[in-house]
Amino acid sequence: MTQTQSLSAEPREAISPSFVKKVFYAFAALALCSLAISVGGKWLGRTISLAGHTDDTSERTIVIGRNVISAPANAIRFDRQRRNGATERLDLYLRWPALDGYSDAARDDFNHAKGARTILFLSFEERSMSRDMSGRLEPIYASMLVRPGTPGPGGTMLYEFDTKSGYLHEVLAVAALADGQAFVARCLVGESAAESLAPCERDIHVGDDLSLSYRFPRELLGEWRSLDAAVRAKAASMLGRGG
Repeated sequence: MTQTQSLSAEPREAISPSFVKKVFYAFAALALCSLAISVGGKWLGRTISLAGHTDDTSERTIVIGRNVISAPANAIRFDRQRRNGATERLDLYLRWPALDGYSDAARDDFNHAKGARTILFLSFEERSMSRDMSGRLEPIYASMLVRPGTPGPGGTMLYEFDTKSGYLHEVLAVAALADGQAFVARCLVGESAAESLAPCERDIHVGDDLSLSYRFPRELLGEWRSLDAAVRAKAASMLGRGG
């Protein structure tokens, strides 16, 4: 037998089934890793682009005291509050004038692109005071004001606070509501106002022993009538659906 015949006659080593399985599992693992990276990358990219916002419009049911509030997730400002159940405080943000929550179409407004200031910030919590801001005008605020006031936008009067009042760099905006009550809001002035997205604040009583404070851009002070009416109606609808 020649050397060539001897080599060709040698038995070839068979590939074991266990080796085939290992190769298969290795390729399967690589495929799964590739899929996970692709899905994870898309999820991470979307999360970064949303920057804490959500466009989820499904409603959450929130309980504060004896009140049940129903609000869409995209109107709830903080992710930790986008849960059903009881809480002490609920923070919302809504775009004026539609009073809708975050969406891709409204991204620039919610991200305040190009200096846009159209977002209202609302907070529900149990009452800590027996009077809302309008009710505090005469017994509390009046003694702290420097008179006379100066005319403000939309028929408001703007009053400066006494330097000892504790309300530095703020003015009080006052106007008469149709029911004879006073519209009252505190607004920052100067550099503090320039740095704030919503330098004006007002609180009202709603629901069952519930306080609603809302902050709004100074530019909307001239629309205080429609603003206050719209916020009240929005709060009533959320409490109505919830309760």
